[in-house]
Amino acid sequence: MVIGRVLGAVRNPAQLVLGAFVALILTGTALLSLPWAFDGGETPGVLHSLFWATSAATVTGLGTVDVSSFSLFGELVLLLLIQLGGFGIMTIGSVLALVASRRIGLRQRVLAQAEIGAVDIGELRALISAIAKITVAVEGTIALILFVHLATVDDTGIGRAAYSGVFHGVSAFNNAGISLYSDSLSRFASDPLVVFPITGAFVVGGLGFPVLVEFGRRVRPSKWSLHTRITLFATGALILLGPIVVLVFEWNNPGTLGELSVWDKIQAAWFQGVTPRTAGFNTVDIGAMREPTLNVITGLMFIGAGPASTSGGIKVTTFAVLGFAMWSEVRGDADINVFKRRLPIGVTRQAMTIALLSVGVVFTTAIALDAMSEFTFTQTTFEAASAFGTVGLSTGITGSLPAGGQLMLILVMLAGRVGPITFVTALALRDRQRAYRYPEERPIIG
Repeated sequence: MVIGRVLGAVRNPAQLVLGAFVALILTGTALLSLPWAFDGGETPGVLHSLFWATSAATVTGLGTVDVSSFSLFGELVLLLLIQLGGFGIMTIGSVLALVASRRIGLRQRVLAQAEIGAVDIGELRALISAIAKITVAVEGTIALILFVHLATVDDTGIGRAAYSGVFHGVSAFNNAGISLYSDSLSRFASDPLVVFPITGAFVVGGLGFPVLVEFGRRVRPSKWSLHTRITLFATGALILLGPIVVLVFEWNNPGTLGELSVWDKIQAAWFQGVTPRTAGFNTVDIGAMREPTLNVITGLMFIGAGPASTSGGIKVTTFAVLGFAMWSEVRGDADINVFKRRLPIGVTRQAMTIALLSVGVVFTTAIALDAMSEFTFTQTTFEAASAFGTVGLSTGITGSLPAGGQLMLILVMLAGRVGPITFVTALALRDRQRAYRYPEERPIIG
């Protein structure tokens, strides 16, 4: 059995995931350190190569030097790192979910598979094949749409239009947010044939493989699993919140939406309101945004998108579970009931642990960056949340941070990409049953 050999080797999920990404990053760093990776044949230094390799492999999108400084070879290396990083995280996340399920009792496992329509634990090859097919289908569709459109509006030629379509299709679906243009996608802020395909790609990529597979297996919403329902509910709510916040706070801001027509304002607000949860593209100047907008975007980047997807953050399901738990506590309910299902208490504890640890990582990083630079705490918190959420948006401070700050962001990007997956899996595998319980005593809360 293929799955049996895999499970036998995966005794420590953290080592597997971390080792795979470190190897990918080091390989990318070596390739980006070659003289022909940058225009002019001069590399800006190993640190910049390491930063960009980490950013691409973790599908983040932050950069210390302008992307236009890369040669065609350097761009292709970035593209390969994005594809391997995005596909790898979906595959590893799905495999580790199967690993964790082996520790669940047979009855619970059968019920879970019947409930969510999960791929059987013996179908690892089919699982990876399905991920590959979805990836190729979405990336290919977006690439074709962009190619046809760019070939008619861009005067750089058919070949460049095709290359740009493929690059941005891959970058969008994998939520990398890396663009071939030095202004990201600002030149297309008023172009619906770029804005909507790109947003469609990273929203789909952010839903997560389990949800996408269930769409194909169960068309009727009444048959969807609790995971799919929570993911879609939370995703829909945040997709509405983000654009509304950007539109309201930036409507008269001359540095962002102020100079645009009404329709272009709505279109730009849609793009910039949806982007923070997943990808790091931008069609307006992030550094010119007002502080309330930046704070809301920081929160969206911290939350992220769906589990087993190409996004980072604590994930929408974690955020939703905490919200449902709070609502149940306010109502005085003993159980946390969601869509006519009762959540196990262990899920709430895991969500709380993930959220609090993530808050600690982001704020520790923000404070450290604030201490070693002259930027505001809002800017450093934004940068830390962007790195941890593997989003890639920035107020423009990344390249100006000292070397220590850039090294810290490298570690945070890696932690944001592999940390939640490995930690949640570790929690699932550590289900200890004590033979005794201590007496109960309640402290004063509040």
